[in-house]
Amino acid sequence: MINVPAEPESLDIDPARTAVIVVDMQNAFASKGGMLELAGMDITGADEVVEVNHRVLAAARAAGIDVVYLQIGYDAEQTNAGGPASPNPMKELALCLMRARPELRGKVLTYGTWDFEVVDRLKPEPGDLVVYKTRYSGFAGTNLDQLLRVRNKRHLIFTGIATNVCVESTLRDAYFHEYWPLLVSDACMQAGPPTAHEATLFNVSTFFGWVTTSDALLEALSARAEH
Repeated sequence: MINVPAEPESLDIDPARTAVIVVDMQNAFASKGGMLELAGMDITGADEVVEVNHRVLAAARAAGIDVVYLQIGYDAEQTNAGGPASPNPMKELALCLMRARPELRGKVLTYGTWDFEVVDRLKPEPGDLVVYKTRYSGFAGTNLDQLLRVRNKRHLIFTGIATNVCVESTLRDAYFHEYWPLLVSDACMQAGPPTAHEATLFNVSTFFGWVTTSDALLEALSARAEH
C-alpha cells in the first residue's frame, strides 16, 4: 500500500488496484488553436498542466498503476451528440461553438481531427486504455466501469481538463459507483475563472473524495519505489 498525503486526510492506495483517469487531455482543451481557446476561454495554464500530467503518468506507470485515457468527441454527422431531444447539444461547448460558427462543423472535437487527439506530450502508450465518450462523464454511455471492474480497480486518480466540467462529472460518478476518487489538483485546469477550479477542489475534498498535489503523489510513489 502507498500512503498519499491528501485533503481532508491521507489515503492508502494499492497500485495494483489503482488507475489514473486522464480526462480529455486533448488538443481541443490544452493546445493553442483548440476548441476551448476558440470559444474564448483562457488556456494560459494548459502547458503547465500538460507537464504535470507527464510527470504523474510516468511515475504511475513505473509504480505499476494502470492509465486510462478519456476522450470526448463526436462523429462528423454528430449522430452521437444527442439530437433535438437531448440537452447536450444546447450546453456542450464544442457543439454550441459549431452551431454558432458553421465553418467549424466537423473540425472541433470530431473524430479524426487534430482537435480530438490527445496532445503529443501525453500520447497513450502500449498497455494504456482509451475510452471515447460523448458526454461530460466518462461513465455515461461507455464501458469504463466494466473495464475498471474486470481489472479489480478500486482507487481512481484523476487528472485532466476541465476540472469543473468533465473531471468533476466523471469523479462524481466514480464515487457513486463505489470507487475511491483522488484528484490531483495541479494536474487539472478549469474552464472559466479560477474560482471554478477551487469550487471543485472544495466539492471533492468535502463530499466526493480526496485532493492531493502532484508533488505529494510523486513523493509517495517514489518512497515506495525506494523500498
